[in-house]
Amino acid sequence: MLFSRSSGVLLHITSLPSPYGIGDLGPAAYTFADHLAEAGQSIWQVLPIVPVGYGESPYASPSTFAGNPLLISPDLLVEQGALDAAWTHERQRSTDGPIAFAETIAAKREILEVLYARYVAGETPFLGADVSAYIASNQSWLPDYALYMALKEAHGLKPWYEWPLEHRNTTAEDRLALGEAYVEDVQKHIFWQFVFEQQWSALKAYCHDRKIKIFGDLPIYVSDDSADVWANRDLFHLDESGYPTLVSGVPPDYFSATGQRWGNPIYRWDRMKANGYTWWTERMARICALVDFVRLDHFRGFEAFWQVPASEETAIHGSWVEGPGADLFDHLQRQLGSLPLVAENLGVITQGVTDLMDRYQFPGMAILQFAFDSNADNEFLPHNYAENLVAYTGTHDNDTVVGWWSNTASTQDEATIARAKDYCRAYLEVAYDHDVHWRFIRALSASKARVAIYPMQDILGCDATARMNTPGSTHGNWMWRMSEGAFHADIRKGLRHLTELFGRLPQ
Repeated sequence: MLFSRSSGVLLHITSLPSPYGIGDLGPAAYTFADHLAEAGQSIWQVLPIVPVGYGESPYASPSTFAGNPLLISPDLLVEQGALDAAWTHERQRSTDGPIAFAETIAAKREILEVLYARYVAGETPFLGADVSAYIASNQSWLPDYALYMALKEAHGLKPWYEWPLEHRNTTAEDRLALGEAYVEDVQKHIFWQFVFEQQWSALKAYCHDRKIKIFGDLPIYVSDDSADVWANRDLFHLDESGYPTLVSGVPPDYFSATGQRWGNPIYRWDRMKANGYTWWTERMARICALVDFVRLDHFRGFEAFWQVPASEETAIHGSWVEGPGADLFDHLQRQLGSLPLVAENLGVITQGVTDLMDRYQFPGMAILQFAFDSNADNEFLPHNYAENLVAYTGTHDNDTVVGWWSNTASTQDEATIARAKDYCRAYLEVAYDHDVHWRFIRALSASKARVAIYPMQDILGCDATARMNTPGSTHGNWMWRMSEGAFHADIRKGLRHLTELFGRLPQ
């Protein structure tokens, strides 16, 4: 059994309050862990903690292995004596409010550059004690990632398939030589990864001391503009220049007449199998070392995936292709043991996907916002939940409950909206619009789903302006931050009451 009966909160690290323009691994993260424990929660779910990519998305990262340097806390480094307090505090920005990514990245980069300069000058010796050991234990990905970032910066942040040929097409030996040529920048990115991991490991241990487990997130695909693809070209469907020939997506459905063309390069599963799924084994080992549980995004794609010729502008003219299925997961379990995975199984799911989940007893997901558009047979209604399930009021891809209730971002016709709201009002016994989010939370907490997860925005009753991501859009996402003091004592007390009432307190 992966989970005991429990509940938790979905809040990405970037959404914490912080005086440096973006949530980080500093004091607010520790305060939040304390507040989770006080509220009786035992799970903290986060989005991918990797560096962000196009559109500031953690799902379009330059590396599936690396940590996001933007999450490094300057305040913790000041406490350790690695940064000057007065100089660092002069670079503080807003404590809360939406993330202004361009300005924040520039300001945080300046701090990280100074940190590295102090390290090189020998002014932070305690930080360097284990750097060599860290490098040795992460050889499968760290040198390639650091070199990739060094080259990307040297080429004006262009994607790798637009670099000069000698930097685009490289062997392992070529990358060793390039690492020497760009050694200073390579070492800088390695050092930042080391600092990130120090801070992440300390926060994780603090959470464990308070009986809180970290629930992470792993996308099925990786970005074409990434160290993962650049250093492993033979594992992806690419042309000679490095551009994808086949890309990911989903076919047309009720929600989109043209489907969704995601654009990630498709894996060469035949080659991955031939080399013993080495890359996937290293990827899974890495995420399992960083977090306690893993949400495996688009699980459907492991059974069969929709591939689209890269020349197509939409996903209409794609085709279903058989995925690696049990062959991959059997191998991963032989290598790594039991896998702490939750299958993101939303959308149209075949019997083959269900059978694959059942084979390993991977819990699936249910979204309460999806429950009110049909009748009592809807699988997302709490009375229909299976026990081996992780149930959500909504996810990072949904509107907030209050936003959904207010129809501020709805694309459905008015009659459909009215029917859903009437059914929701009756089912959840919503007497007052202002507490609809608590009715959602109560229904999940009372359900027999083994795990209930509530986005922080829903606990706080935020409207649609607090939405984390709108799928299909590339602007205005990932920006929400919680205000300092918003998760106050009365809210924590109310959440703990429901958690205790329905038997979800930590054991």
